[in-house]
Amino acid sequence: MKRISSFLFLLSLLTACSAPNQVPIPITQGPTLAAETPAPVGINAPIVSAPGLAALRMIDENGGWGVTDTQIVRTDDGGVTWYDVSPSGVGSLGYAATFDFLDSQRGWVVIADSSDPLKGTMVRTTDGGATWTTIPVPFSGGDIQFLDANNGWVMASLGVGAGSMGVAVFQTTDGGSTWTQTYTNDPNQQGAGDSLPLGGLKDGITALDMQNAWIGGVTYAPGVVYLYKTSDAGRSWALNPAPIPAGYEQAEFETIGPKFVSSIDAYLPVHISSQNGVLLAVYASHDGGANWALTPTMIPQGGTLDFVSPKDGFVWNATAFYVTRDGAQTWTIIPPDVAFGDSFAGMDFVNATTGFVLTNDVSGARNLYKTTDGGATWIALGK
Repeated sequence: MKRISSFLFLLSLLTACSAPNQVPIPITQGPTLAAETPAPVGINAPIVSAPGLAALRMIDENGGWGVTDTQIVRTDDGGVTWYDVSPSGVGSLGYAATFDFLDSQRGWVVIADSSDPLKGTMVRTTDGGATWTTIPVPFSGGDIQFLDANNGWVMASLGVGAGSMGVAVFQTTDGGSTWTQTYTNDPNQQGAGDSLPLGGLKDGITALDMQNAWIGGVTYAPGVVYLYKTSDAGRSWALNPAPIPAGYEQAEFETIGPKFVSSIDAYLPVHISSQNGVLLAVYASHDGGANWALTPTMIPQGGTLDFVSPKDGFVWNATAFYVTRDGAQTWTIIPPDVAFGDSFAGMDFVNATTGFVLTNDVSGARNLYKTTDGGATWIALGK
């Protein structure tokens, strides 16, 4: 699943800070991008004009899924054309939707029960949205990730208050037809544990397999990267340490959890809030997430991070794309030819050159842009 997070960017200039240093980086500009010829239509569903995407999950350069306020849509021509493949009665979706799309055929969407946080409805497709199966589930929202057609995880939110957050962790081995709860930290539920503390807000779950997973978040206490790991299918959790940058021992740290690009290679984005402003620290692991090392450069006002291979990654920092080709050891700044600014609402790169950006401006208008040169030039799609 492609998880979507937003962070507040401070507008003041960042003052000098202790190591790691902010490294001067050369600016490059890519070639002009020409509009592409749409691929032949291959989805048997009604066309949606300018769908107004709230979320995007591209499978490759051409195929992908999107979620609007009321629809589930698909494209097979790189976002030029979108088709409504929604199940009947899907109801309200938008930014609150919980979903995962594994490939061009298989996807899962959870529709919350507004009256009961312990109940919801999952709709599942195995044929690209042509048909859907409706499944009652014992959760109504949170974060969902499928590893393959059968095996998946859910971290379900059970409520937030006073800097604390109750969650329940579920697994499925039959494609979502049935779910087993392996953990909860809600003291009001029978069998609740405390290895994953009730304190702290949980931003997401990332699973490597059916035994190993991570939950990231924030405690609003200084000097702690809130990253917990399970090695027993979620039955117990332990803090997975990440080193604190020198000089930032009193800062606050927040992470959505790691992004794996192979079975051993992963990157962990950590937002640091201090008197120096907001910085993005990128940690790397090359042993399956057992150990984390801080990479050399902290990115000022760094926001969304997306790695597409063990070497190639992108970060948006409110004005430009920071691009690495060597596993976050060095970064190149690429200013886009579109001033996304505060309208930037998310990005999804599928390889080292092709990526997509969603925007949502002050008027509420949502647009989709595409690059094929690594972020330098962009064309608007679906208008």
